[in-house]
Amino acid sequence: MGMTLGLETTCDETSAAVVADGVRVCSTVVRSQIDLHAKYGGVVPEIAARAHLEILNAVIARAMEQAGVAAEELDGVGVANCPGLIGCLLVGVAAAKALAFAWEKPLVGVNHVHAHLYAIRLQNSAGLKVQPPTDLWPALGLVISGGHTSMYWMDGFAQLCRIGSTIDDAVGEAFDKVAQILQLGYPGGPLVEQLARSGDPAAIQFPTSLLGRESLDFSFSGLKTAVLYHVNGSKGIQRDASALSRQALADVAASFQKTAAEVLAAKCRRALEHRSAKALLVGGGVSANEAIRGKLLALGQEMGLKVFLPAPEFCTDNAAMIAGLAAHELQSGHQHGLDLPVFATV
Repeated sequence: MGMTLGLETTCDETSAAVVADGVRVCSTVVRSQIDLHAKYGGVVPEIAARAHLEILNAVIARAMEQAGVAAEELDGVGVANCPGLIGCLLVGVAAAKALAFAWEKPLVGVNHVHAHLYAIRLQNSAGLKVQPPTDLWPALGLVISGGHTSMYWMDGFAQLCRIGSTIDDAVGEAFDKVAQILQLGYPGGPLVEQLARSGDPAAIQFPTSLLGRESLDFSFSGLKTAVLYHVNGSKGIQRDASALSRQALADVAASFQKTAAEVLAAKCRRALEHRSAKALLVGGGVSANEAIRGKLLALGQEMGLKVFLPAPEFCTDNAAMIAGLAAHELQSGHQHGLDLPVFATV
């Protein structure tokens, strides 16, 4: 399959990676923009796009240098062209087109969300082989991140049918908003998880929203609002997180995290009760959360199917998953022209 360069600029990580044979990560460089966005409590699209523009060339050069690969040794250039922040996508795709043209290499546009599910195949920097067996299809795929909560039936890494998605907040977005309510800072997911470790997950019974009896869609807005009312009070009570003890805040974090994990597992169980699958594939930044990983692994044991999760370093946005899926597509004979478009949503 050879060597593939991947570029990832969908949101606030600027990343380039070189992957061999679609699975072995030869180099991966990720430059986070957390410091640029922290004071705003979230990603500012214009700032993110400008930051990609300023640093992407250096990130690409570093990835090529770390891999010890020259342009002529590459078999293709992969880039995330959907979904994401439109200005950010344009930076990455423009760079990939220029490189593909200059180096006379095939260009492959990759769906960023689908690539999160391919991340389970990547061998991490320690050489750990995490790729699943070849007979795992059909599978149920679950992508859980700051911008996406989506569920798919999969007959292959490039054969996906979306069967459910969020109707409001993605689960990672809910983590960030709960972190704001608890006055923890940004990005919220890791901070909520850290605080939750000292909390009691059974302390507060937050409501779960499963929507209709047959629905495979997700909703986390109500859970976030329940946390807001619990912390800030209701019916004329005015307070904020500073009025609560550290233990009380930890109990809120743990109870919220437990409820979010239960919702994700319940929706997967509901899907699996309607159609059999050989495996559950999980990806996205929130899949690094230990409580959620544990809940989904327990679901797999309960239902008798294998659960595959990415190595922690490949859960969040990264170009290695883009390069890997691009290599898979190239092997299948798929590539794009220099008129490759970008799409904010798909």
